[in-house]
Amino acid sequence: MQPTEKLTFEQLPVAISELLERVRRIEAMLCGEKIALDIQDEMLDIKEASAFLKLAVAAIYSKVCRGEIPATKPGRQLYFNKALFEVQFRCENRQNGTKKSKNISKCIFA
Repeated sequence: MQPTEKLTFEQLPVAISELLERVRRIEAMLCGEKIALDIQDEMLDIKEASAFLKLAVAAIYSKVCRGEIPATKPGRQLYFNKALFEVQFRCENRQNGTKKSKNISKCIFA
């Protein structure tokens, strides 16, 4: 269907279904961008991670150095995935009194 093309009454159902399909694809693309933005919003900087984990900034740096906390460093700052921290807390709560895992990746992938 061309935008300048004149439609007859018989062509309307096909044109409408084509338009609906285009709208669905556009919505899917927009939802995909929204999901990507939500994921980006879930990244914490060192101060936010410190508050979330209730640990000192220096303790977080040392845990990152030892590989106990996963972090990304796109520039000069460390960023942490909030979802991984939430998984760690769920895992620790599930263990109820048993030895808690100090390594997030052990808990997540076990």
